[in-house]
Amino acid sequence: MYRVKKQDVIYAMSPENQPVLKVEAGSIVTVETCDCFEDQIQSADTVFQELDWNRINPASGPIYIEGTEPGDILVVNIQKIEIKNQGVMVTGPELGVMGFDLQENVIKMIPIQDGQAVLSDKLQVPINPMIGVIGTAPAKEAISCGTPGDHGGNMDCKQMREGTTLLLPVNVPGALFALGDLHAAMADGEVAVCGVEIAGEVTVKLDVIKGKQWPLPMAVNQEHLITIASEKELDKAADRAVINMVQFLHEELGVEKAEATFLLSAAGDLRICQVVDPLKTARMELPLAYATALGFDSKIVGR
Repeated sequence: MYRVKKQDVIYAMSPENQPVLKVEAGSIVTVETCDCFEDQIQSADTVFQELDWNRINPASGPIYIEGTEPGDILVVNIQKIEIKNQGVMVTGPELGVMGFDLQENVIKMIPIQDGQAVLSDKLQVPINPMIGVIGTAPAKEAISCGTPGDHGGNMDCKQMREGTTLLLPVNVPGALFALGDLHAAMADGEVAVCGVEIAGEVTVKLDVIKGKQWPLPMAVNQEHLITIASEKELDKAADRAVINMVQFLHEELGVEKAEATFLLSAAGDLRICQVVDPLKTARMELPLAYATALGFDSKIVGR
């Protein structure tokens, strides 16, 4: 079993990053992660203004996958997510949707007990462990781990959970894959600027598909086929998530564009991932049963 330690972090996904691990396609790797604050917050008494904001959203890695070349698709099967027993949330002025109306920074420690994130004596939220930052190196310029894009990155998509297979572009030899920013619980939108941020570790199987030109990032799990898009404006992200799904159904499965559009309007769900990062992220979820009926074989992504 391969392992990446949480001390091996990057703050931007870049073709210039040096890999901390090289593996063959088909390998299983366990990746240790800090929380999005690189574990700087250990109590609610932490002074918010003393946080080192150059250490936000670290991703562990990168990992070089032997034999992957630009134009390939990296297949990331998320096999297991294990989280620690305490998370943290923050919000305040200029943070998240309500930052315009908040007068002071608030730090809240969130115990994880019996499968629940304990917000207060009266409020407990079921955990849904997921990965906030997960991606590959862009082809040219470095992109901060706090920013999402076509390479993946800080998509904050709650479907990045156990049992999901994420499909990412390979833009440079070896892909240079990294992940971090785990959440014990997070709802669509991530409106406070955070979920229940938490440290932990993720076990993934890394494989490759060659010879396919799919609109990435995409994801597949037992319930859905998913296209994901990030843009400066949420409307544009939502539009492109839909366009990407129609493109996939048309070009890969031979469905006429009008028929694909009818299907999405009748049975697909267009959802918000997050609205608080430098680019907003949306996803189009099509129930997998419809994609299968149209000829999609999930075995191609190792499912």
